[in-house]
Amino acid sequence: MTDTMKGVVAIVAACVVWGLSPLFYKLLEHVPPLELLSHRTIWSLAIFGTILAVQGRLGELPALLRGRSALLVVLAALVISVNWGGFILSVQIGMVVQASLGYFIFPLIMVVLGRILFGERITRGKAIALFLAGTAVLTLTLGLGVAPWLSLLLGGTFAIYGVIKKTLTSGPILSVTAEVLLLAPFAMVWLFGTHMAGWQGIVGRTGGVFGTHLWDSALLVASGLITAVPLMLFSFASRRLALSTVGLVQYLNPSLQFTCAVAILGEQVTLWHMIAFPLIWLALAIYSAEAYRQDRAARRAVIA
Repeated sequence: MTDTMKGVVAIVAACVVWGLSPLFYKLLEHVPPLELLSHRTIWSLAIFGTILAVQGRLGELPALLRGRSALLVVLAALVISVNWGGFILSVQIGMVVQASLGYFIFPLIMVVLGRILFGERITRGKAIALFLAGTAVLTLTLGLGVAPWLSLLLGGTFAIYGVIKKTLTSGPILSVTAEVLLLAPFAMVWLFGTHMAGWQGIVGRTGGVFGTHLWDSALLVASGLITAVPLMLFSFASRRLALSTVGLVQYLNPSLQFTCAVAILGEQVTLWHMIAFPLIWLALAIYSAEAYRQDRAARRAVIA
């Protein structure tokens, strides 16, 4: 198998895990979101820390937590924790359709941030895609009587996270390890509170699930794997594939999330969703074609 084929298999596997993750978190819907987020953070740290230890790279962490990079890692940790928590909440309150919309519009939000923060040019095709996406969001807002706040939260935080990661020079596994290392003390405090003081969190459910049931405890540990494995696969694929290929395959993730929400979790799709989602899909088709064209032109320029 060539490196390219290995990259394709890796990115598809990562997106399948991400896309089917609502089914996993649905098994833990009785666990308060903050408790589940805390376990996801701690077990992710255990996995990433073990990987770095095996690679002999733990000594690189202190340098990443000093100077300007330390501020970026702190910001990345805050943003990704909100994103992870928001996604867990979307499953528990039956809003996975909105979550999938957030990950559909994420690349388009990246276009806006790229223009604002890095002065990147917005081509005609991308401008049309942004207009269609904006129309879709406005349609949902007017039709449902409320803005798709969860979609905007998930898409926006993931886009901001992407911008922060773009400015960090360290590899993805090292930087994510640093992020969850910063979040771990807060996670441990929260878990101590749920087990010892009966803290319930934002949905008022009884906490302290870990250790009371073997199946639930195993799933909580597995939340670290659900976080770590696709990220490692994504990192593996990104080094072997063109960015346009990675970008196109990534749409498999929200597509599977949407399918899970409607076909398995039984979430309803309103008339306004049936208007908005085709607009988003058309926007992504235009955006992807434009990104593919630009990527090919850049590669030809390098060869020339």
